[in-house]
Amino acid sequence: MSTLIDLSPKAAYQFLQDHANSSLLIDIRSSMEYLFVGHPVGAVHIAWIDEPDWDINPDFSREVENTLKHRLMGLDPHNECSVVLCCRSGKRTRDAAAILLENGFQKVYHVDEGFEGERDENQHRSTVGGWRFHGLPWEQC
Repeated sequence: MSTLIDLSPKAAYQFLQDHANSSLLIDIRSSMEYLFVGHPVGAVHIAWIDEPDWDINPDFSREVENTLKHRLMGLDPHNECSVVLCCRSGKRTRDAAAILLENGFQKVYHVDEGFEGERDENQHRSTVGGWRFHGLPWEQC
């Protein structure tokens, strides 16, 4: 049985560079977070929980599979592709990863600090951890 593998933001970035032909970064945050807070360059957006009702996406696993088939043609999404999940602080990715693992995905990783990291003593994010804090490539709409 496969397990979720934790990666720091820098390790995740390096992993994606080293496995560019067989891996994909999926940002699972809400549409508003992805668009207005920003996201890692090259990330594909597939929301785990989204507005307006904030329900779990019942098609998440199927959407990931279809995206992998389209983006990494010729590879088996369940056995040959690596899925790297990113959320705000690294918590939602654990639940999303559990569903992927239950549905047969073998190579599932998550960015353990997420895109923005935890809050600091002033309740601000991106000051103590996360993809953006570490200076990794990101963009905003």
